[in-house]
Amino acid sequence: MNNQTAVTVFLLWGFSSFPDLQSLLFVGIFFSYVIILAANVAIVVAIRFSHNLHTPMYFFLCGLSISETCASMVIIPRMLVDLLSHNKTISLPECATQMFLFFGLAANNCFIMAAMSYDRYTAIHNPLNYHMLITGSICCQMMMASFLVGFLGSLGVIITVFSLSFCDSKIIQHFFCDISPVICLACDYTFMHEMIIFSLFVSGLVGSFLLIMISYVFIVSIVVKMSSAKGRYKAFSTCSSHLCVVSIHYGFASFVYLKPKNSGSFREDMLMAVTYTVLTPLLNPIVYSLRNKEMQIALKKVIIGNVNRFIPFLQRSNK
Repeated sequence: MNNQTAVTVFLLWGFSSFPDLQSLLFVGIFFSYVIILAANVAIVVAIRFSHNLHTPMYFFLCGLSISETCASMVIIPRMLVDLLSHNKTISLPECATQMFLFFGLAANNCFIMAAMSYDRYTAIHNPLNYHMLITGSICCQMMMASFLVGFLGSLGVIITVFSLSFCDSKIIQHFFCDISPVICLACDYTFMHEMIIFSLFVSGLVGSFLLIMISYVFIVSIVVKMSSAKGRYKAFSTCSSHLCVVSIHYGFASFVYLKPKNSGSFREDMLMAVTYTVLTPLLNPIVYSLRNKEMQIALKKVIIGNVNRFIPFLQRSNK
C-alpha cells in the first residue's frame, strides 16, 4: 500500500466499448436533452403564468421539474462532450462533485414525490380543510426538507466513498461517476463501507417509496368507499400521473442500486443508467402533460400567447 501511487485523475470509459455507436448515441442523447430542457421549462413557465395552477400539487410538480432538469444538467452535457472527445479524464474533486450533485438531486426527487403523495392523500381525505392543512408555507417547508434530507444523504455517501484510497486502476467503467464503478477502484473498500452506503440508499430510496405506498394505501381505502362512480374516477385520475412517474423513477433506480453487484454487471448497469439519466427526465414532463387536462390547457395558452406576441415582432421586422 505504501509503495502505490494514489489516483487523483480518473478516466470515464463510458461508451468507449461501443466505438461504432458513439455518433448515433450523441445524436439521440443530444435531441433527448433538448426535449428534456424544453419540456421541463414549458411546465415551469405554464405553472408560473397560469393562476389556476397555483396549487400545492403544481407547486411540487414545478419543483420536481426543476430538480429533474438540474440532475440531467449534471450528467448529460459531460456525457455528450465525452462522446465526441478523446480526452475523457475527470479529476477526483470533479468526480466527487458530480456524484454529490446527482445523488442529492435524485434523492430530492424521491422526497418531492413523497410530498406529492401526501398532498394527494390530504386532498382526498379531507377536501374541506385541504387549503388550511396544505398551505403555501407548509409546501415550502416540505420542499426545503426534501432538498436538505436529499443532500445530507448524498453528503454521507460522498464522505464514505471518497474517504477511500484509490490506488489501483483509474478507469471508471461508466459514463459518469456512479458509486459502484468508483468504489471498485478503491484499495481499502470493506464490508462496513458497503453497509453504510447501502443503508443510506435504503433509507432514501426505500424510505421515500414506503411513504408513497402508505399514502396510496390510505387513498385507495378512501376512494373505494365513495358511493359516486364519478367521484372515484376523479380521485384516481388526479393520482394517475403521479403513479406513472413514481413507477418509472423507482423501477429503474431500484433495479440498478438495490440489486446485487458483481464485476460483470458494469456494462449492463451503464446501459440501464441511460434510462434514469435520460429517459426518466424525458418521460416525466410528457406523462404529466399528456395525462393532465389542466396542464394541457395551460401549455396551449402559454404557446398561443407567445406566438401571438411573436407575430407582431416578425411583421415589424419585415417592414
